[in-house]
Amino acid sequence: MGKVQRDIVRIDASKCDGCGLCATACAEGAIQIIDGKARLVSDTYCDGLGACLGECPRGAITIESRPADAFDERAVQQHLAGQEAPPRPQAPEPTSAAAPSGCPGMALRMMPARPACACEGFGDSPAMPPAQRPSAAPAQSALSHWPVQLRLVPPTAPFLAGAHLLICADCVPFAVPDFHARYLRGRSVLVGCPKLDDLAAYREKLAEIFAIAKPASLTVLRMEVPCCGGLAAAVVESRDAAAPGLPVSILTVRISDGSVQADEL
Repeated sequence: MGKVQRDIVRIDASKCDGCGLCATACAEGAIQIIDGKARLVSDTYCDGLGACLGECPRGAITIESRPADAFDERAVQQHLAGQEAPPRPQAPEPTSAAAPSGCPGMALRMMPARPACACEGFGDSPAMPPAQRPSAAPAQSALSHWPVQLRLVPPTAPFLAGAHLLICADCVPFAVPDFHARYLRGRSVLVGCPKLDDLAAYREKLAEIFAIAKPASLTVLRMEVPCCGGLAAAVVESRDAAAPGLPVSILTVRISDGSVQADEL
C-alpha cells in the first residue's frame, strides 16, 4: 500500500525525557520508549488523533501532516494481541538509572484546597503537643499537587507558576512531625535526595523551573547531614543563574529532635 498525506504524530527527541506518559496514553501501542526516548514504532499503528499530546510534560509531541502509511486498525489489533504484525522494536530492560516510563502515577494533578483544622497553622512555631490537640479535629494533608519528585515535575506544571516553592530533602518529613501544617501548607513542594540523585541534573531542572515558573519565593528544607548541603547549594546556584534576587530561605532539620534552624546564605 502506498503512502497517503495524513496527520500523524511527530516526536522531538531533543525535548523527550523518556517519561513514558505518551506510551501509556496511546491505546494503539504506536509509541514505545526505546533507548530512553519515545519513538513512533510504526505509521500504521498511529491514528493521528493525538491522544498522547496532552500527556507529554515536555511538549515533545506534535501532530504533523506528511506522507505516511495509512492507519491500519487490523494491524493494530494484531499488534496489541501479540500476533503477527509489522516488526516492533523492543525497549531495553530497565535499570536503576533509567528514566521512569509508562507510570500512570506520574500524571499531573492538583488537589482542592483544604481548610486548616484547629490543630494546624502554627507557622514556624513549635508543634502543639498531641495531648493538647482537639480530638475532634484530626490533622489534614496539606499536599496541593502531584507528583512531588523534582525529577518528575515539568517546569511548565501549573502548580509551580508564581508559587511559594518548598524544595525539600526527602528525609525531612520523617524528622518533622508537623511537616504538613508547619511547612507544606500554602506551598508547592519539590522533593529530592542530593545523595542518591544527580546534582547536575537538579541544577539544570531548577534553573528551568525558576526561569519558566517565576516562583514568588523559595524555601529549602534540608537535613543536618553534610550531603544534604548539596540540595541547598543546587538551589542557590540555579537561583543565581536563572532568577537573581528571588528570595530564598534555607532551613536545616536536626536528626536528634527535629528542631529547625535557619542557615546564613
